[in-house]
Amino acid sequence: MEKVRILLVDDEERIREMIREYTSLEGYDIDEASDGIEALNLFKQQKYSLVILDVMMPKMDGWSVCREIRKTSQVPVIMLTARGEEYDKLFGFELGVDDYIVKPFSPKELLARMKAIIRRSSSAAENTAKGDRISFEGLVIEFNSRNVYVDGNKVTLTPKEYELLNFFVQNPNRVFSREQLLNSVWGYDFAGDNRTVDTHVKMLRESLADYRKFIVTVWGTGYKFEAGVKK
Repeated sequence: MEKVRILLVDDEERIREMIREYTSLEGYDIDEASDGIEALNLFKQQKYSLVILDVMMPKMDGWSVCREIRKTSQVPVIMLTARGEEYDKLFGFELGVDDYIVKPFSPKELLARMKAIIRRSSSAAENTAKGDRISFEGLVIEFNSRNVYVDGNKVTLTPKEYELLNFFVQNPNRVFSREQLLNSVWGYDFAGDNRTVDTHVKMLRESLADYRKFIVTVWGTGYKFEAGVKK
């Protein structure tokens, strides 16, 4: 099994020290950066399983670093932020952030979320190795490349949108509550914030254009993926 290497980016030494202490117990390798410029330089030199990224930093903030990372990589990103407003979270999700931790936070909670994301990422890598491909009418999902096409046109999904779509197509015609989707796609108890699911379903539907019809709302329960015979 490939060694898990994490890039930890925060300008506060005490935060890095606390995270380093807990993650080292799991046997993870940690590279650290105290600003965005240093983080990007490290990212270009090394392959990472996960990036933990503070929002407010000198030289380059976390949003800008995330934008640069997403130009070349779909590596999972957890943002550390002192703000928990919904607007900030939605902005981050649109950039391709996988998860949020609001300061001050429990290191045990952070570790649980890290494990869940790394586990999902490893599962996605297994699908990639299989080179699977599924199509529903004009909607095509290529697991080997994580590419999605609508009527022959490649569409850009955030990592979480892709994971949500992947989960739906792997479990067609099954109704899932918002809580079940949080546990299955996000991989942990998301403090009951069901709006997170609704927001991502809305974003995913917009990306799928006419094929938004495949994601059906089951009123009072949740959502299901309902389409024709897959090819």
